[in-house]
Amino acid sequence: MSGTLLVVAGALVRDGHLLLTLRPPGDPLAGFWELPGGKVEVDETPEAALAREWREELGVEVESSSPMTFESGAPNGRHVTLLVYLVHSLRGEPSPIGVAELRWTTPEEAAGLPLLQADRPVVERLALGGDGRFASAPVPRDTP
Repeated sequence: MSGTLLVVAGALVRDGHLLLTLRPPGDPLAGFWELPGGKVEVDETPEAALAREWREELGVEVESSSPMTFESGAPNGRHVTLLVYLVHSLRGEPSPIGVAELRWTTPEEAAGLPLLQADRPVVERLALGGDGRFASAPVPRDTP
């Protein structure tokens, strides 16, 4: 996949609220909220990248996760494939170590935030429960 940037992100839902992080000042996408994660390094599995990114950004160990969905596109001219994992359990409590801020959001709050383009459909998918809370399990997409 030459020229494609492979990125992982994790969706963690607690008590109907989704964990989002804010890109730090100085980052090219500073001021945008996102699902925590980052680039998959050479010779690194997506699962290892997710664990590393959450350790570096949030100071926690991902104990259990499962693939949820993916998004693919070229929002800024470079093709990006985003692999999203549903995070089931952690060791530790998330803290904003490598991010500007973290926030537990409801679907309504998330809809009003400047989200990264690739994360918005994932966040909307998690909010399809319709009860004003995020679902803690993947919601199946409608198929044509």
